[in-house]
Amino acid sequence: MFEVADAYISFMGRFSTPLAPLFADLGLAGVAPTSAVLDVGCGPGMLTAELVRRQGAAQVSAVDPVGSFVTAAAAAHPGAVVRQASAESLPFPDDSFDATLAQLVVHFMTDPAAGIGEMRRVTRPGGRVSACVWDHGGGTGPLSAFWDAVRVVAPTVPDESSLPGSNAGDLAALLVATGLHEVTEVPLTVAVTFASFDAWWEPYTFGVGTAGVAFDALSPEQQVRVVELLQAELGDGPFTMSATAWAATGVR
Repeated sequence: MFEVADAYISFMGRFSTPLAPLFADLGLAGVAPTSAVLDVGCGPGMLTAELVRRQGAAQVSAVDPVGSFVTAAAAAHPGAVVRQASAESLPFPDDSFDATLAQLVVHFMTDPAAGIGEMRRVTRPGGRVSACVWDHGGGTGPLSAFWDAVRVVAPTVPDESSLPGSNAGDLAALLVATGLHEVTEVPLTVAVTFASFDAWWEPYTFGVGTAGVAFDALSPEQQVRVVELLQAELGDGPFTMSATAWAATGVR
């Protein structure tokens, strides 16, 4: 029932799940544990789970434009309000939440400025708006090794390094431009251990996200070469991989 959600969890959830507590620490700073909060672009619910743990399900709302993700998040957190919607058109009145958070979604927004603007709109005055994106541009994101190998084999394949929020300062600039105050940006780093190369690599074959689509588009010979380069770099395992995200937060 949740094939797409399960594939995403296997692929990015192994990094975004440990990122969620770090991001929640930032995004809930100064926010009371009884306050209403919103998870924008919740996916199958990695950050949603952390917000429910801290605030209680009744105080948590979440949205995502992908129906299968909404179904998965709603099933996992039946006490929360989970709705299908885009960041650029949030289905909530003005001043509805004390904190609004977007984990690893700004770079997928059709209009990031509009999405952050909507997050500001639904946040109460004095409330907090926060977003984070992997450091694709700086080369320390969880997919950096993959993209390095792809660029060797197929230099013209577009990567994620220029996506909004993927470079230092991008998110802070977006938040400032929407009129938020006391804006700060910090790196958040997680480390994930893999028992073997195959355990790390398998989710790349699921066709999930920009990386999965890019790999599927390579010729069979190019795919083999990418795997050879990565295995030569990483070894058979076990190994630990670090990943850093840029996170920015501001006050309405």
